[in-house]
Amino acid sequence: MATLVEIVPYDQNWPRLFSAAESKLRQLLGSMAVGIDHIGSTSIPAMPAKPILDIDITLRGLSDVPIASAILTSAGYQPRGNRYHDDVWAFMKHDSVPKQRVYLCPPENETHMRRVIFRDYLRAHADIAEAYSSLKMQLARRFPYDGDRYTAEKSGFITEIVRLAQPAVSGSGAATSTGWSTNS
Repeated sequence: MATLVEIVPYDQNWPRLFSAAESKLRQLLGSMAVGIDHIGSTSIPAMPAKPILDIDITLRGLSDVPIASAILTSAGYQPRGNRYHDDVWAFMKHDSVPKQRVYLCPPENETHMRRVIFRDYLRAHADIAEAYSSLKMQLARRFPYDGDRYTAEKSGFITEIVRLAQPAVSGSGAATSTGWSTNS
């Protein structure tokens, strides 16, 4: 059964709820977690979003993925796999409010870095964040029960913003589209 692509107004509690989730994840994963980042639309002030906290966890290394996966699974996070073959393993926590989608990432993972670049650019550019909000609302209306299509249709916008943002970050100006997406 298809799930509704639900976009809700920004909730000022999302940063606090992320902080609580981050604390719990740090307790679970200890020193394996070298970074925990709030990503996706719930991390951008005033951004309407799916009511799901997206969280990237950067591990010490790729070798930590199996044990971290086992810990998350035993704590009630449903494994969703490495869907895009980009060394990012997804997990879903359905019984939290809001739901949590957690990703395990090795250090310097391109997908994770692109997510952070995109998030930070939208946080710094309200006009671009507003354009993204409009796009998301339009796509949610066009594809109300097709989350994959909703996500795919945003990819061009996201890739362009990452391309624009990267010269300021790395000086390269290059962006790739390898398997990266934001679902919120």
